[in-house]
Amino acid sequence: MAQEMRTVAAQPVVADPGPLGLAAFALTTFVLSAHNANLFGFGDHGNAIVIGLAIFYGGLAQFMAGMWAFRNRNTFAATAFSTYGGFWLALGTYLAFALFGKIKADDVLVSLGWFVLAFAIFNTYMMFCATRINTAVFGVFLTLEITEILLFLGFFAGNTQLIQAGGYMGIITAGVAWYTSGADVINSLAGRTLAWVGAPVWKETRRK
Repeated sequence: MAQEMRTVAAQPVVADPGPLGLAAFALTTFVLSAHNANLFGFGDHGNAIVIGLAIFYGGLAQFMAGMWAFRNRNTFAATAFSTYGGFWLALGTYLAFALFGKIKADDVLVSLGWFVLAFAIFNTYMMFCATRINTAVFGVFLTLEITEILLFLGFFAGNTQLIQAGGYMGIITAGVAWYTSGADVINSLAGRTLAWVGAPVWKETRRK
């Protein structure tokens, strides 16, 4: 996530993997969220298209971005991208099993509820850590937090309105992540800050 996301002042060994990780997360989140929101009737059709995206782009590409972030000694980005890469790989696998009838229909919602709840717990402390990065990155985790809360409540309750609300919030999350990815690419090409990403939300105050 560009220079502002680095937790140590070190020359990167490889190119910044942040924009790739954010783009992979954004696109996969957008498609799944459009299905959850039933955007333009998408929810009335199958969501098999999500499986390939979840495994290869949101999953594999984002997981690789996390590994490259480890190479760049960026603990925050490495943890975030590797974890959400695993999220999409696991979800894509689960959806594939469901598609092929290997999971009971009655088990799907409660299983997804626990799955999203667990990642919401992870996302909570990462969201607070993101306050030390910049406003754009914090915005990604904040909107994702709201999305995950709406979804796991909707899954547990079997409430389609909450799930649909989570879908719309997920679309917003994808937009914020896409913007942050694009801003990082633009700023990387320019060698300076052209696209706004904001300052850290939480700054340490130096004692006099």
